[in-house]
Amino acid sequence: MWAILSGIEGNLAAYDAVMKDIKSQTRDLEALYILGDLVGPTPESEELIARVKSPLHDELEPQICKGWWEEQCLILHGLGPTTDGSELIAKYGGDTVEKLWNSISRATVQWLRSLDFGFFELDCLLVHGSTVGVSDELTPETSPIEMLDRLSRMQANNLFCGRSGLTFQYQLQTGSVTNQLTTLENQFSAQTVTLSPRQVIGVGSVGHHPGQATYTLYNPMTNQVKFKTVNYTTAN
Repeated sequence: MWAILSGIEGNLAAYDAVMKDIKSQTRDLEALYILGDLVGPTPESEELIARVKSPLHDELEPQICKGWWEEQCLILHGLGPTTDGSELIAKYGGDTVEKLWNSISRATVQWLRSLDFGFFELDCLLVHGSTVGVSDELTPETSPIEMLDRLSRMQANNLFCGRSGLTFQYQLQTGSVTNQLTTLENQFSAQTVTLSPRQVIGVGSVGHHPGQATYTLYNPMTNQVKFKTVNYTTAN
């Protein structure tokens, strides 16, 4: 069994509640994944990072990849794919920029920089956004062609993502897609690709909604997906 989390956003109480729930759900846990947004503009982020880097004796060490908040943090420190912080400002405003800067130490920034973009295990791709980037938000309303594109880029049958914060199971059934290329000389080249059943799974958000955390359990042997909701008490 795999436990797949995302969107903790520095919420230590939510993470502890989910870890307790995971232990009550299964004793056959093989892997624990955190698909980005581990940190957030909260003073608890440093404490949370210390917690995940030193798991309790009966907990697995989580495998963690970069998310949107990690990328924004790297951008603020001049270590991201761009130095343009306009996306963060446009979404949350200047006050949040200051909070994020004050919440994450320089040593932690270097650790965030070392995180992977995602993980490919068996026929499963686990990322924060999609194969396009951490900001790419897949939802139940995303078109089938777009979903297929994100899956096909890495030849994955199962794509787990956390950017939307939603729990959903989006299944693509067997079919075919025909691509046609027309050259400047009006010559046509058509290629038909036969599709096997594939799916995109939104894994939920642990810390974004105070008092209620969502995460995903996945059995890679049976391909069974189970969504979990955990109610917990927030700190005053």
